Amino acid sequence: MKIIRGRAPEGASEHWSGTFTGEVWGDPVLPATDGVRINNVFFTPGARTHWHSHEQGQVLHVTAGAGYVCAEGGEPQRLEAGDTVWTPAGELHWHGGAPDSFLLHTAVSLGPTDWRDPVTDEQYTAEGADEGSGGAQERA
Repeated sequence: MKIIRGRAPEGASEHWSGTFTGEVWGDPVLPATDGVRINNVFFTPGARTHWHSHEQGQVLHVTAGAGYVCAEGGEPQRLEAGDTVWTPAGELHWHGGAPDSFLLHTAVSLGPTDWRDPVTDEQYTAEGADEGSGGAQERA
C-alpha cells in the first residue's frame, strides 16, 4: 500500500509540449507504478492533447474549469467540474480546455499511451458543435 499526500513528493510540475497543442502543465500525483500513472493536468483555453489511446484505458475527473473530450468519429463533448470520463482500452481520443476556459483534470492512465497526430483546429471546432449541443465553440 502507498499513500500519496496531495502529489508525488519527488514530482515537479512540468510544461508538456511534445504531444499537446497550446499551454499544458502536468503535476504528478503518482508516477508510473505498476502500469498506472496519475497526473493533475492544467490546460489553458483552447489547449488540448494530440489524438491518443491507452493500452488499458483512462479515467479523467474534472476538478475545475471547462473543456472537451472527443472520441474518434464523434463530436466534442463538453466537460465541467465534477464530470468523470471513462475511455476504454485502445479508444482513440483527445481532451483539453474550452476556447473560453481553462481545464483542470486528474488523469488516471492505465498502461502505455499511444500518441498520434495533433488535433486540428477543424476537429477541435467540429461541424455543428456548440455549447448547446455539447461540442466545442469556435475560438475568436
